Amino acid sequence: MITVYSKPNCMQCRMTYKAMDAKGLTYQVVDVAENAAALEYVKELGYLTVPVIVVSEHDHWGGFRPDHIDRVAAGGATEDETIEA
Repeated sequence: MITVYSKPNCMQCRMTYKAMDAKGLTYQVVDVAENAAALEYVKELGYLTVPVIVVSEHDHWGGFRPDHIDRVAAGGATEDETIEA
């Protein structure tokens, strides 16, 4: 499950939702303004702004990144997956 760490009134967050919806991706939204543990988690990952998108333990990014959304929607491998030729 893809998780989008977000906060209210975040334009990049809304753009991320729209792009993910357009690609048919399923995701959950966690509001870091209301969830202190989630805020601490994204800080531990090294992010100071939202959105932070977590696909897997080794596949996450910050900000509105249509290139990453396209990769995930296309089934692009993450670092913790094995790629077979």
